[in-house]
Amino acid sequence: MTSDDLRKKYGIEQADVMVLFGGSIMCGGDILAHGMQKGIAKKYLIVGGAGHTTETLRLRMHEEFPDIETAGLPEAKIFDAYLEHRYGLKADFLECNSTNCGNNITYLLELLKENNISFKSIILAQDASMQHRMEAGLRKYAADDVIIINYAVYCAHVIVKNSELFFEEEIWGMWDIDSYITLLMGEIPRLSDNADGYGPRGKGFIAHVNIPEEVENAFEGLKKEYADMVRAANPLYASAE
Repeated sequence: MTSDDLRKKYGIEQADVMVLFGGSIMCGGDILAHGMQKGIAKKYLIVGGAGHTTETLRLRMHEEFPDIETAGLPEAKIFDAYLEHRYGLKADFLECNSTNCGNNITYLLELLKENNISFKSIILAQDASMQHRMEAGLRKYAADDVIIINYAVYCAHVIVKNSELFFEEEIWGMWDIDSYITLLMGEIPRLSDNADGYGPRGKGFIAHVNIPEEVENAFEGLKKEYADMVRAANPLYASAE
């Protein structure tokens, strides 16, 4: 993530906005800090209230940094406290009320509007398992000429060893393998543009996503082994009507 990369790929020197979403694992804070140190954007935001991954973030962050009191805090405040504790940095704005990927986006847009922050380019940094859906959520609302830059906070490779799945390399703050599989297995049903999915022909939460046939086939094959790990939506974190 450098100005050279932005210029080569997108024709810009600096993004208007960079956003870290609180569903990320802890190393997402390092990604945001790196962007801030490099001056990669004009404004920096952290978005996240309390959702299905929040308690894990609270526990792990406090275990790693006992000086950071996380009990009851929303994701955005936890990551902002981490930024200050480790890097001496603070985000420009925090959004602390969203509970899912859908209102992560809508509340983000409201916050930008309230603070008169217009944008033609935006970097989205989210947990890799949810990155594609976050982009599709923003694409539903953003103008066609807005440059949406995806920068997942990690890239995980999974290998088989002694008939079990393991991460090829250690990633700081990473989910355990079962949690990661559960997150991944929940994404294809959500990204699908059908009656049960989140696309325009379903719940209408996101813009249309083209799912390659080989991905659909892989998902159907994995369901035979991991049918009980296809994560259902938790009504506790649904958006208010």
